[in-house]
Amino acid sequence: MEDRIEIIEGDITRQKVDAIVNAANTSLLGGGGVDGAIHRAAGAELLEETRKIGGCPTGEARVSKGYCLPAKWVVHTVGPVWSGGRNDEDALLAGCYRSCFREAVKLGIKSIAFPSISTGAYRFPLDRATGIALTETRQFLLTNKTIAKVMFVCFGERVLNSYKKAYARIFG
Repeated sequence: MEDRIEIIEGDITRQKVDAIVNAANTSLLGGGGVDGAIHRAAGAELLEETRKIGGCPTGEARVSKGYCLPAKWVVHTVGPVWSGGRNDEDALLAGCYRSCFREAVKLGIKSIAFPSISTGAYRFPLDRATGIALTETRQFLLTNKTIAKVMFVCFGERVLNSYKKAYARIFG
């Protein structure tokens, strides 16, 4: 199973995978951070399509084409805003990963790249979020063989180190 997971530092918009995951807001119309970078790299057609999708609730996922991205698909998911853990943030974040994997399977995706969902502007504690991400990924990979590669594309060394530490704990 470990050979199906890759953790790298880099730019998610440049990954040559079937799908990239967008850490979106509920409108799906672009924003800052990963969301803004994906919208800029994909081009204006992405905004046109996400307007038609009509938004996405927290913890769920929606799919669009990748347009000018190397990835054919963008799986948009809305992570929770951290409120101290009092509003089911852990369950909502886990739901993001489960929803993304569900959408990926429906599309026949063989490779998918995730950013660190909710750990930027939404302030979800990084180590807690990476633990959830890798736990959900492990659970998915144990029961599903359709996806050959799950990448975690980390923005910065701090995020990369958190993912590596969580990986060692969960897969070690």
